[in-house]
Parts: sequence; C-alpha cells; structure tokens
Amino acid sequence: MYERSDTATIVVTDQPARRQLARDAGVSWLALFASTGTLICCALPILLVTVGLGSTVAAITSSVPFLVVLAKHKAWFFAVSGGLMLLAGWSVYRKGNVCPAEPQLAALCELMRRWNKRVFWIGTTVWGIGFFAAYLLLPIRIWLDV
Repeated sequence: MYERSDTATIVVTDQPARRQLARDAGVSWLALFASTGTLICCALPILLVTVGLGSTVAAITSSVPFLVVLAKHKAWFFAVSGGLMLLAGWSVYRKGNVCPAEPQLAALCELMRRWNKRVFWIGTTVWGIGFFAAYLLLPIRIWLDV
C-alpha cells in the first residue's frame, strides 16, 4: 500500500490511491492557474488604469501583445476558468470522497485534502477579484459618479 523511505516522505504505491490524490491536486492547481490568468489578462490592466497608470498598461501590452487577445475574449476566459473552479470545488467537496483506512496513508490523504481546500479557496478568491475588476468595477464607478 505504501512504503516509508529513510526520509520522512511517504511514497504511495497503491495505484488507485495515487491516481485519486494526483487528480484532486491537479484539478485544484489547474483552477488556481486559470483564475490567476483572469487577473493577468483582465483585472490587472483595469486596476492599473483606474489608479492612473495607463502608460504602464500600454507598455505591458506592447511587450506582451497576447494580453490584448485574452482581453478581447475575456467572457470565454472567465467562463472556462469559472468552469474549472466549479470542477475543482466538486472535486474537493464531493460526497463519498473518503480516505484510506491505513493510518499513515489516511494522514497523507488528509494533508492533501487540506492543501486542496486551501488552493481551491485561494483560486476562488483570485477569480472573484478578477471578476469584480473586469465586470463590476466600472458599473459601480459609473453609478457612484466617481
């Protein structure tokens, strides 16, 4: 089931358990990566312009022109990253997701679950900030007449 090496690392040799742990961790990290992309493509330029750093945005888009393409397709970008966030949330919080009965493997499973939850909530927060900056900040500023 598992092997203990001479260091404090536990190596999972049970293939189904290894695949399950890797899949759950992979989905959470992929969702964090996608939600960070929403900040880079859409929220960061808007926030920089809001605080008066429009020339910085011009310099960034001239050196990294792919950001313009991402910004033009931000609805798709947010939809895909939001879907990945939903998939990560389902993967982390689904029912029937139990840890093995062996104590050391169960401890490793619980550690992975805690980290997956942390990564999921960091990604959700980052996605929410990006969504707020890309879609809600300008209407709120117009409504407040700022």
